Amino acid sequence: MLPRGLLKEYSQILAILQRILDMLAVGAGGLLAYFWWFKSTDLSNQYINALLVAAATTAVVFSFFKIYDSVRAISIWQHLFLLTQAIGVVLLVLAGLAFFTKSGEIFSRGWFVTMGIFSLILLFALRGSLLIVLRLMRFHGLNEKRVIIIGGGELGARLADSIQQALWTGFKIVAILDDAPRLDLKEISGIPVIQTPNNLGDFVSSSKKEIDEIWIALPLRSEERVRALLHDLRHHTVVVRYALNIFGLGLLKHTFTEIDGFPMLNLNSSPMTGFNRIFKALEDRLLAVIILLLISPIGILIALAIKLSSKGPIFFKQLRHGWDGKIIKVYKFRTMYVHDEGDQVTQASLQDSRITPLGRFLRKTSLDELPQFFNVLQGRMSIVGPRPHAVVHNEFYKDAIHAYMQRHKVKPGITGWAQINGWRGETDTLEKMQKRIEYDLYYIDNWSLLFDVKIIFFTLFQGFINKNAF
Repeated sequence: MLPRGLLKEYSQILAILQRILDMLAVGAGGLLAYFWWFKSTDLSNQYINALLVAAATTAVVFSFFKIYDSVRAISIWQHLFLLTQAIGVVLLVLAGLAFFTKSGEIFSRGWFVTMGIFSLILLFALRGSLLIVLRLMRFHGLNEKRVIIIGGGELGARLADSIQQALWTGFKIVAILDDAPRLDLKEISGIPVIQTPNNLGDFVSSSKKEIDEIWIALPLRSEERVRALLHDLRHHTVVVRYALNIFGLGLLKHTFTEIDGFPMLNLNSSPMTGFNRIFKALEDRLLAVIILLLISPIGILIALAIKLSSKGPIFFKQLRHGWDGKIIKVYKFRTMYVHDEGDQVTQASLQDSRITPLGRFLRKTSLDELPQFFNVLQGRMSIVGPRPHAVVHNEFYKDAIHAYMQRHKVKPGITGWAQINGWRGETDTLEKMQKRIEYDLYYIDNWSLLFDVKIIFFTLFQGFINKNAF
């Protein structure tokens, strides 16, 4: 049987091997792409140099994406998505280098794109196989990390139960220590609960089997107790982690950061930072251009129909809140007769007399939203995101619904998670708006490019025509 700490002992060698394999995968992807396009493996010097640069760029970019960090705490799909983002940045860097060195004309564009696809397939195969092997090893007790949880309260119980349901992470909880355990509580999720020893350091030393990590699951007010525990462990090299009890705070996209040496917990933050912001902007602009080109004939016909069927402008413009709560002007095809509401904005209802016959069709099929792709090109909106609400509605709901304004942590969208789940149209009750906000915040907290693709896909099949749209 392999020793329990085998992979830990050779972790540095394995990390170097991973980097070499990733570089070879990109190189092999380029070679396969060359054969795909030119039916030959006899590369010219220019293509050989390009592959060497691509391999070196891969090693650098992948390090920034933390590809080589421990994958115990993330799923296979999260890791593969991280790979997709990283290879996308590699391609962008290579394209930038070709542009600035004026060498782009030397290489085939088809080869370049195909290289990216083949490289990604090879990386998926390598990493997927590696992750599956590691998980099988961990599931059978190999390469596992033995953990003690300190704190048998709600947080400790929740942490233990979560780990017990995810044994593939390789963490094994061997005991839960509590300063004042209940007499009737002998175990939690099958893990024994025992009295915390007077000297934790001596307990770790006398343990029959090596303890790799200690997780402290105590309330935030227990600073002095945590300090005492760390003092007991001062002579040990065991990893100590502190589990923060933040589940009841209603956090949004919470992350950790460091500012001038001070660790910070971001309680509410936007996912649109760094490369995420770049990828989202590229996704929006590229799709908006393609869609506008495809729908331009339909848009012209709709514009003529509106002009001929009723008096008034073709487009309806309304001020709404955008990213960070800033006021933006949103475009739609006009679907109502021209009327004056003053400062009050009344939501459209099922038998609304203000809506024109053509407008009713446009709203039912969501064709009235098509001009908002111009908002996307302007950078005011995104294709996927929470729907923008009228300013007066925001003023009302921001006090009526907790965390309502957190939906503005991202750009408003033409379609969204709430819309494809049926929460679109009139929100004539507070409960309906609360459900919409619940889905909007879920989208922000779980955002990814793949999530956007999923929403766009469902919108194509179920999002345009909806019984709640009128």
